Order: sequence, then structure tokens, then C-alpha cells
Amino acid sequence: MKIFTQKSSKAALLVALTATLSTLPGCRKDFLDRQPLGRYTADTYPYPGGSGPYDQFIFGAYADLRTWGVSVFSFIHAVSIRSDDADKGSTAADGGSDSQQMDNFPVLPTNGHTNTLWTGYYSLINKCNIVLDQVGNNTGMVATAEARKQAEAEAKFLRGYAYFMLVRLFGRVPIVDKIYTDVTAQSNIKQSTAAEVYAFIENDLKTAAAGLPATWDSRFVGRATSGAANGLLAKVYLYQQKWTMALSTAQTVINSGVYDLSSPYNQIFSETGENSRESVFEIQATADATNPEAYGVQYTNVQGVRGTGNWDLGWGFNVPSTQLEAAYESGDPRRARTILYAGGTSIYGEAIPAGLPNPRYNNKVYTNPAVRASVGSRSGWWMNVRVLRFADVVLMAAEAANETGNATLALDYLERVRARARAGNMALLPKVTATAQATLRTALQQERRVELGMEHERFFDIVRWGIAQPMLAAAGKTNFNPARDGLLPIPQTQIDLSKGVLTQNPGY
Repeated sequence: MKIFTQKSSKAALLVALTATLSTLPGCRKDFLDRQPLGRYTADTYPYPGGSGPYDQFIFGAYADLRTWGVSVFSFIHAVSIRSDDADKGSTAADGGSDSQQMDNFPVLPTNGHTNTLWTGYYSLINKCNIVLDQVGNNTGMVATAEARKQAEAEAKFLRGYAYFMLVRLFGRVPIVDKIYTDVTAQSNIKQSTAAEVYAFIENDLKTAAAGLPATWDSRFVGRATSGAANGLLAKVYLYQQKWTMALSTAQTVINSGVYDLSSPYNQIFSETGENSRESVFEIQATADATNPEAYGVQYTNVQGVRGTGNWDLGWGFNVPSTQLEAAYESGDPRRARTILYAGGTSIYGEAIPAGLPNPRYNNKVYTNPAVRASVGSRSGWWMNVRVLRFADVVLMAAEAANETGNATLALDYLERVRARARAGNMALLPKVTATAQATLRTALQQERRVELGMEHERFFDIVRWGIAQPMLAAAGKTNFNPARDGLLPIPQTQIDLSKGVLTQNPGY
């Protein structure tokens, strides 16, 4: 496990965190009217007014959110292609054995995606530890107690997110909570149990929730908030079946008044839908004709329609499965916003060619043709990545309420999500009325699938619900072994670097 160190307190003159003002209430702008947040000038150096002196380090951590393993190719394979909602896509041979293993198991310890995920999240953790080191040990930094508290909270939110991804992906992982100058020492940290990692995450996110603002000034939209920390903490509790804490923490977000379900479902995933009241946390990206990629993220590009000419919009990976297609109730409008069909019509009225390599593509990453023209690119690097939506928080509350025996509250939360989805058409998506816990549990699992389709949750959900094997078998992914494949293997490269201190997961 290689972790780079950084002790310098010199400010970077250009950092990679980006933001948009396009959808804040009272602050609507043209989509392309974006500036990379944190680009320092002679007037704003050493840090922009309204923020703090630790931004020079914090922005480095946010930049890591946009990297290949954390939110792009390897990430998509691990969180979506492994599930029954998606297939590899692209062409049969594209991606090689590494991609094929992710599509139908087993994923070998030598798989390149596993090592990319591992190093990507530990790089993010290292950047967070740099922030915390500066807060705790840089006595030359002139900062108020409030600025130190906020910087610590922001770093611990991002670190908590990174460890939550790692524990879901790999289970037992080393807890690295400081900067190491000794390469040997940092490569020989033993793995902690999943329970220990979850406890560490909980502590980080509690600190984050207590120290982060409910909202930021519009110049800093996209930075972590107390709502984001509590929303993620609720999910951490949910994964451990701490139902009462999951419910109360999710309700803290629901009752905050910051978020709601007012954004139409068909607009959430568009450029103009970014950072709406639906958004609890998004990875920020932007682009213009001068910088079509420098401040963006390749998440959309690797999933875009694979074609030729004007229809060469991406690599065509991570395509919706026929099982996801069949999961929607009759007339559910969410299916059309989730699945784009070859030979169909785009949400912008374009005729999609019929002879594409795949019959279906992820419609939640489809880009606006007007923005493509403005940027002079078809790559979609400007699209934000939705990490946590308000609907997810509401459905977590519903699930936790049902598990604590409160069917009435669970049905209320469930109906809020379904009401937004039916968009006033009472002929669609009838209210769920079942109160038997097992029946309602199935209904809530179904609702999470269709509401959050292609949004990074499905594989983890079916594993924690204990239904991964039958679901994946029905999708033709018959090599899945629940005793082995719920977790990825520890990358062999990391085991070798540790000289055997790291040990392999069962079954590999």
C-alpha cells in the first residue's frame, strides 16, 4: 500500500475542485457560466474570502474524487457492472479479462481494477490526512478555531466516504489515520476488521456532521455539508443494521429543510439539474471550450453512447440489463430516464441510430446536445457525479422505519418517492398499502432498485440484503459465489508490497 506524503504548506495556485451556480434558488446561471472553485488570483490569494486557509489542502482531496478509481472506470465496474442492473457493454472484447471478471466473476487478485480502486481511495485518504495534519500540527498556520473545526470536518467527511467505499469493496482494510514519512511503516499496517472500520467511519462522520455548515456560500457550492455527513452516516448505520440510528440520522436530513423532492425526476440527471434541492452530495465537474477536460471527470465519457461521427459520445460501458428494464412497473416514467434505447429518441428529441453496438445505454449520463456544441466536445467531462440524492435518504428512512416495526412511517416515506415519480398521473404507480414487514421490505427493495437504477447502489444493496446470488443468477451472472464474491479480493500488488502483512479475503 503506497501512500504519498506531503508536508509543504505552500498554496497551490490552481486547484481542481469545481462548482456550478446553475441551480441554486435565486442564483440560476447559464450552465457554462462556471469557474473552477479555488483558482487563486492576486486578489484572492492566499484563500478566497468566506472560506479558510486550509483550502489549499482540502481542494487537493476534492480533486481526488474525480480520479479513475474513485469515480470513473474502475469505480463503475465495481459498483454497477458487477450488479444485476448492468452489463459490461462496449464490445465483447473491450476491457479484456479485467472487465469480464467484473461482469461475471470471479474477480482475481491480479485484476487491475481492484488495485486501481485500492490506490485511488487510499490516495484520497492520504489527502484528507494531510489536511488533518495541517490543522493539528502546523503551528505557523494563522487560522481561527472555527476554520480549524470546519477544515477538520470537511476532511473527515471525505475520509469517511473513502473508507465506506473501501469497507464495502474489500471488507478488512488498514486504517491509515495519519501521514507517514517511513514508506516501510506505511506499507505494513495490518488490516482492521470490518467492524473496526465501520466504527472509525462513524466517528469521522459524526465529527463532520458537527463541524460542517448546512449550506455554503454560492461560490463554494458542492462542498460537503452537515446534511451530506448525516446522509452518509445514515447509510453507514443502515449497512450495519443499526436501524434506530439509521432512521433518526436520516430524519435529521429529511427534517433539515435544506432538501426536498421538488426536482422532476427527468431533470435531476441533466446539466441543469445539478446541485438542486435533490442533491445531498455530488462530485463537481465543469468544462468549456478552452478546458474541455482539465476540470472535469470522465465518468460520463466511459458510459456514453458508443457510435461513430456525432454519435461517438463515449466508450459504451455499463449498459442497463434486461433485468433492470423488466423491473419497472407499467408506465413508470423513471425507466425512460434511466434507459436510452438504440433506435429510440433522446430526451432532447434526437433520433438515436439503431445499429449501435449495444441496444441500451445509461440515460442518466446522457448529455445535452446544446452543451456539447458550446463546449466543442462530445465527451461529457462536465457532468457531475451524483453520490447521494435526497430520495436515497428518504428510502433509507423508510427501510429503517420498516425494520423497527413502524410500517406507517415507512409507507409515508415510500409514498413521497413514488408521488414524485408519478408526476401527478394517479393512473401510475399506485400507493403501496402492505403493512406486513416482509411484504413491505420487498416493496422497499424494489423501490430502491428503480429509483436508484444505474446509480452505484444496486450491487451493495443485494449483498447486504442477502439476495445477491439469486438476483445475479437470474441476470445470467451464474459464477457469483456468495461466500467469496460479495467482497473484492485484496489486490495481489498490495499484498506483495506489504510483504505478506495484508492477507487475502476468503475464497480467493
